[in-house]
Amino acid sequence: MRANHVRQRLAAGESSVGTWLSLPSPEAAEYVSKVGFDWLVADSEHNPMDIRTLAQMFAAMANSNTAPMVRIPWNTPEHFKRALDAGAWGIVVPMVNSREQAERAVDACRYHPQGSRSVGGGRHAMSFGADATTYYQNANDNILLVLQIEHIDGVNNVDEIMSVPGVDACFIGPNDMAASMGLGLGVPLESDIPALEDAIAHVRETCAKRGVAPGIHCSHADGVNQRMAEGFRFLAMASELRYTLAGLSGDLKQLNWTRSQPGHIAAADTGTTVRY
Repeated sequence: MRANHVRQRLAAGESSVGTWLSLPSPEAAEYVSKVGFDWLVADSEHNPMDIRTLAQMFAAMANSNTAPMVRIPWNTPEHFKRALDAGAWGIVVPMVNSREQAERAVDACRYHPQGSRSVGGGRHAMSFGADATTYYQNANDNILLVLQIEHIDGVNNVDEIMSVPGVDACFIGPNDMAASMGLGLGVPLESDIPALEDAIAHVRETCAKRGVAPGIHCSHADGVNQRMAEGFRFLAMASELRYTLAGLSGDLKQLNWTRSQPGHIAAADTGTTVRY
């Protein structure tokens, strides 16, 4: 059975870098999986990804050294069960604000005796290159559980949240955190807002104290380097969609060319009157 190298690296105190997949596309997942990231998170919270598409995306990544992960839409058992059975190596859980919510996530992510994940079929074993029996015996030690701290309530309760056994990493969402603090929408991921940076630092320091890998979303390579130097270890660099659009729009602006303007075709004069 293939070992989850991301979980191993984080447990050893090393940094692990990946990116977000926003496009519901197995082809895009396959291409990006060959770039060299440790992991890719398919974002099914904010994008139109159904479970079949997720399974196809994970399968497309199988011949790479990149771990397939998913951000589920919400912290309820059916989302964990379906994503893990489809072949995810890790789960990112949005908007975790309390110890009870963290316990619920661990319970849904782990098989008995650490949790109550349902034992059933799927392509989970195939995703790890194993048979079902081997997968069942080793899944609890290889599935990566990441809890998102992205609300001021989660910041205030972060010590209780990160003290729950079975949590591997946290992941800060700066945009939602800033919004919950009344600091506005669309705040830069690497901000200079003191209150937001203090909250981020508090989460990072609490994770370090509790032995949980601190993580955060970054907007670019400089942001990843900045956050890594601060002590973050699970780092997302924007998304494949952002880099695709940025690359295309950047080159388009350099062309000695003027784009076409929208036009219309005038209706023919038939001499008839149309009534509505």
